[in-house]
Amino acid sequence: MAGPLTRLRALAAPLLPDRRLRRPRLGEGSVAGQVFVLQVAVVLLLVVAAVAALVLQVRRDSTDAAGDRSLAVAETLANSPGTLSGLRSPDPTARLQGPAEAARKRTGVDFVVVMNTKGVRYTHPARDRIGKKFVGTIGPALRGQVHRETVEGTIGEIVQVVVPVRNSDGRIVGLVSAGIKVDKVGRVVDRQLPLLLGAAAVALALATGGTALVSRRLRRQTHGLGTLEMTRMYEHHDAVLHSVHEGVLIVSGEGRLLLANDEASRLLDLPPDAQGRHVTELGLEAPMRGLLHPGRVATDEVLRSGDRLLAVNNRSTDRNGGPPGWVATLRDTTELRLLSTRVESARKRLELLYEAGGGIGTTLDVTRTAEELAQVPVPRFADFVTVDLAEPVLRGDEPSPNGSEPVMRRTAVHGVRDDQPLYPLGRSIAFASRSPQARSFESGRAVLEPRLSESPGWRAQDPERTDRVLEFGIHSLIAAPLRARGVLLGVVNFWRSEKPEPFEDDDLSLASELAARAAVSIDNARRFTREHGMAVALQRSLLPRALPEQSAVEVASRYLPAQAGVGGDWFDVIPLPGARVALAVGDVVGHGLHAAATMGRLRTAVHNFSALDLPPDELLGHLDELAARVDQDAIEAGDETAITGATCLYAVYDPASRTCVMARAGHPTPALARPDGTVEFPEIPSGLPLGIGGLPFESVELKLEEGSRLVLYTDGLVERRDKDIDTGLELLREAVAHAGQSPEESCDAVLDALMPDRQGDDIALLVARTRGLGSGQVAEWEVDSDPSAVAGVRAEVTAQLARWGLEEQDFVTELILSELITNAIRHATGPIRVRLLHDRALICEVSDRSSTSPHLRHAAATDEGGRGLFLVAQFADRWGTRYTKDGKVIWTEQSLASGVL
Repeated sequence: MAGPLTRLRALAAPLLPDRRLRRPRLGEGSVAGQVFVLQVAVVLLLVVAAVAALVLQVRRDSTDAAGDRSLAVAETLANSPGTLSGLRSPDPTARLQGPAEAARKRTGVDFVVVMNTKGVRYTHPARDRIGKKFVGTIGPALRGQVHRETVEGTIGEIVQVVVPVRNSDGRIVGLVSAGIKVDKVGRVVDRQLPLLLGAAAVALALATGGTALVSRRLRRQTHGLGTLEMTRMYEHHDAVLHSVHEGVLIVSGEGRLLLANDEASRLLDLPPDAQGRHVTELGLEAPMRGLLHPGRVATDEVLRSGDRLLAVNNRSTDRNGGPPGWVATLRDTTELRLLSTRVESARKRLELLYEAGGGIGTTLDVTRTAEELAQVPVPRFADFVTVDLAEPVLRGDEPSPNGSEPVMRRTAVHGVRDDQPLYPLGRSIAFASRSPQARSFESGRAVLEPRLSESPGWRAQDPERTDRVLEFGIHSLIAAPLRARGVLLGVVNFWRSEKPEPFEDDDLSLASELAARAAVSIDNARRFTREHGMAVALQRSLLPRALPEQSAVEVASRYLPAQAGVGGDWFDVIPLPGARVALAVGDVVGHGLHAAATMGRLRTAVHNFSALDLPPDELLGHLDELAARVDQDAIEAGDETAITGATCLYAVYDPASRTCVMARAGHPTPALARPDGTVEFPEIPSGLPLGIGGLPFESVELKLEEGSRLVLYTDGLVERRDKDIDTGLELLREAVAHAGQSPEESCDAVLDALMPDRQGDDIALLVARTRGLGSGQVAEWEVDSDPSAVAGVRAEVTAQLARWGLEEQDFVTELILSELITNAIRHATGPIRVRLLHDRALICEVSDRSSTSPHLRHAAATDEGGRGLFLVAQFADRWGTRYTKDGKVIWTEQSLASGVL
């Protein structure tokens, strides 16, 4: 500091009185002397004030402590059980005087008084005061409050507390007061006063010594300059500070502005009263505020202030023992504005590309990916974006690489307004050869049209529409091709209308990058669409194209593939002999082609096993063995796509007896809607999923009224990750709990109630409403094990056929029944029953207790028998054998002319 001050003093010498530059003595004429006198006076004043404040504080603290002691004594005595019992006694003074005095002596208070609610004393240190009125305020205590006051009592000025005494129900039955004299507090302060005065004297001596040292240092630093010299030096310094063409700021360590020259005020647009205010109150931008407070070192750091770019240097003032704070210099660097703009533009482009990387291609849907591409650049880069894709891409196919002018379909449109006159969504577009889009196809690069009004190639595309586009205000275009793996998928168009500045060459790189990233996502979605379509086509080909005709049930079905990929859900309706029908539904775990192919194999196996007319539990047992064998073969062959799990439910409904036999292998229980609208979920043993093996399956037989609805479904209908399965089952119950609902209506109601927003699993649904064969459609006879009984049965059958109007079937039916009954009498054990069913076909059934099955064979010319079953096979359209728990049934079917039923 000595060097600069010496120079300033030399500069100011012509302005000062003629005097020798010498060190003056400490006096009023020097700055150091004035500072010494002032500081000594201030220190003395502070010491006196501190002693007075300390005395007052000690007195107040002592008074508070006395009041606290009185409060503690009064509350303790008031809450004592002996106090309450003493107040209730005939002579309260005798009971309470002793405890009160004992409490007073132990605690050091001056008095403890117990009184009634009227303020009449029961106790007092002076016994002549007992029975007299209490001196003090008792109103607040009677209202249940603790009252503290300083009063002039009979023993002098005291600090006393009055507290209420309550009985068990909270009622105030008396008062207790305790107090202490104020003069005791004064004596405490008097004892402490010499110590306080001594400490003040020491503090004054130390402060005077410190002030002398500070004054000596100040005198040494100012070289003994007087006040006039200091004033002259300040004026010179101020003139220099405010004349330089560079902003200067000085900020204290607390963040307050100490000094700002004219240039700094102009550059930062500081208010007139800026000096002395905190930097956070000056309206500075955040980077500038952070630089000045809490402060950091900066060298030519460029910061924005309004529309200016300032180069800022910032240094700490506490180096070399200076005061804490910061000094900053500012230079206007407007020439750097263009560079800053370019940096900001590059930053925004990087942000846009970053968002495009996470916002485009979130799904494997071509249309949705195109919509995401149209949404990301609006409004930061373009005001409108349109995406046109080749027709094959939307179908999942790969467009021809040789097409020079492919036909595009507008797939996505997004912009700042909805009333734009561009081609609408879904429009098929063939771009002209001179259009920017066609030129981008040919070159493989983005094409810029900065001013559309001057683009004849674009205007030739559709002159009428392009005029409307220009009138709307769209003035600039970038067309970027969507190419992936060298194949043209489409084009994305970026349009500007709200932004007055046209697209520039620098914008081409951003448009190309957006198009390149989107093209990869669109191509992935296209290939997924193709594979998904192939899998769906395969799965639908494996599902029943049309449900077969039969009379047992009226059916309706729905199949909905998952959005993420096809799965292995399936259903089937299989006509069985005897006018019966089999209902099946199953689910293969997983998605994709393997799951669909596995589903096809299981469905084919169910068809084959049902041809054997097996009971549901036995059919599932054979299906389980097949699944386990397929898995074992796949594992041994090293195939990782083995069946990971499959479920199945198989039910057989007989319209003649109106019974339904069901069994399931790990599949959800079906819903049964009775004709009256009640819905139940039958208890069917679950069994293990197919392929696990180890345990047999169990069947359950249900009696169904005509018009009952069986609802078979896969777990994708009722199970959700965010919902409990019981919730899904309850929704299913409510959807089908409507009497008279048709199967088609039931399917629609179920899907309306349970269809998720995004389907993550396949859904197969089959609703069957039962029918019954009327008593007029069924005829039964019991036949004795006697060959002579055959003739009688033939006569009754002939009469029944006549009643049904089937006289033309007499001969064949008599022949068939004769052979079947004769074989049963000869080879089986009784009883023998014959049943005729008049349905879509004429069904003849002969049942017995034997488990042996007849076999068709060719009889030799010399054989006397063996031709009966051969004749049955020749005259009947179908025949076969099914086994029951009591034996077997041999059945035949004869087709009837249309409309005979």
